[in-house]
Amino acid sequence: MTNRAARFRALHSAARPLVLVNAWDAASARVIAASGAPAVATTSAGVAWTLGAPDGDALSRDAALEHLARIVHTVPAQLPVTADIESGFGATPADVAVTIRGVLEAGAVGINIEDTERGSATGLRAIEDQQARIAAARAAADDAGVELYINARVDTYFRGAPEETVGRAEAYLAAGATGIFVPGVADSETIGVLAKAIKAPLNVLARAGTAPVAELAALGVSRVSLGSWVAEAAYALTHRAAVESYTRGTYTELSGSYDFGELNTLMS
Repeated sequence: MTNRAARFRALHSAARPLVLVNAWDAASARVIAASGAPAVATTSAGVAWTLGAPDGDALSRDAALEHLARIVHTVPAQLPVTADIESGFGATPADVAVTIRGVLEAGAVGINIEDTERGSATGLRAIEDQQARIAAARAAADDAGVELYINARVDTYFRGAPEETVGRAEAYLAAGATGIFVPGVADSETIGVLAKAIKAPLNVLARAGTAPVAELAALGVSRVSLGSWVAEAAYALTHRAAVESYTRGTYTELSGSYDFGELNTLMS
């Protein structure tokens, strides 16, 4: 795991940003890995939907970790895997530490942990509380004697508090985070400002219309995630095929499907 962890950390570079096409199950992970991915990341939303739950701290820790282990064991052994663990699957920093031990046992070398707190007045966890959770994650990895890439997700742009972004990023880095993930930022000017202000690898969330990777690299971005968008696109295709079949009785949405034999061989 040490070599995979070090290699994963080294992939974070603005000279050549790490692009992560997020997987949601074993098959999507295998397809992504076979497409030349240098690492595999999970999407918490896609994982939750696959397991019959909504995104947003509704999935149990045990279910998430069991699914993560399956994904890790599906991709080539040398390929680093990082897991989206939402807010940590627990109410307390001690709970987060338990989750981290499970993540490490599953074979992952990195995590995303967000500062959203559902049910709170602002939607954001208090900075000191989130620092304690990140510190607990770091301590759990240190106690296990392994390197863990902690990608601290700052949800200020989702929660209407963009002015807190840099301060939160600095606090999370001080608590033991390795990198900072700021989803919800789309314009290049803001991304460039954040990349200069945050003294750690910056991760942004890409979707259709986001600046190309080369432009993001020039802005100082070190990591580009596709998040749940790929899973959403797959489900959108499912919806279109179903609607077409039930309303028109035709099957044009099935054109361009992944070859059955190729996919079956890939999963063998």
